[in-house]
Amino acid sequence: MLMRTDPFRDFDRLTQQLLGGTSGTWSRPSAMPMDAYREGDSYVIALDLPGVDPDAIDIDVERNMLTVRAERRPAPKADGVQMELSERPLGVFSRQVMLADTLDTEHITADYDAGVLTLRVPIAERAKPRKISISTTSERKEISG
Repeated sequence: MLMRTDPFRDFDRLTQQLLGGTSGTWSRPSAMPMDAYREGDSYVIALDLPGVDPDAIDIDVERNMLTVRAERRPAPKADGVQMELSERPLGVFSRQVMLADTLDTEHITADYDAGVLTLRVPIAERAKPRKISISTTSERKEISG
């Protein structure tokens, strides 16, 4: 029920890692790792955003396109601190996911805990299996007669 909108995103991420460019910008954000799975009557999307302030996370839904953007800024350092090693990615991260029509985009919930943003997208009532009752000819005559 979920589709990636950019099939080359993983290739871009691998290229960035090999070339050393791990910082995303607003015009060219880095990808964030994601898991997506069904749990009962909801789809769950979990995105890794360690070290990101919850106020720096933006979640939008337009039609069936879910967009998550976040910015991880450098931690403030005291005067005289000399960085010896910096491997943690900074900058802008973004992920877009096309949601199926069978999902209820009006009731998405978001929770952020331990650096993981978890979105729950309920399955729309119209998409859930339901029983269809069968009426017989005699029942229709009684109702109309």
